[in-house]
Amino acid sequence: MILLLLAAAGVAWWYWGRNLSRQQLIAAASAIGGLFLLTKGAWAVALPMFLPGVWLLVQPGLAGAGTPPRMDVEEARRVLGVEPGADPDAIRNAHRRLVAKVHPDQGGSAELASRVNAARDILLAELQKR
Repeated sequence: MILLLLAAAGVAWWYWGRNLSRQQLIAAASAIGGLFLLTKGAWAVALPMFLPGVWLLVQPGLAGAGTPPRMDVEEARRVLGVEPGADPDAIRNAHRRLVAKVHPDQGGSAELASRVNAARDILLAELQKR
């Protein structure tokens, strides 16, 4: 039973946990530990672990941690460092240059790469509206 729960936790972490914040990982570990204790019948210990863990995971501020942050067009231009009249090629080139520096594989963070990607998407969508 323990090995099955560990395998499930490992698969879940590999699938979606790598982008979780520290607080989300603690909440998930609490929920999984509480679930394990619930299966063993230790209700008095399990419920104080399981319920707050699940509650923290479904919080709106925590559940959307993997989604790109909202930003306006001006902020997107500042993130990419492009001028207001930039064409799609300039936006893509600035994105490519910047994401190469902030990508998690290059020592950056997933949050920074997400912001750079969101900025590119916002600016390209703004150009298509015109």
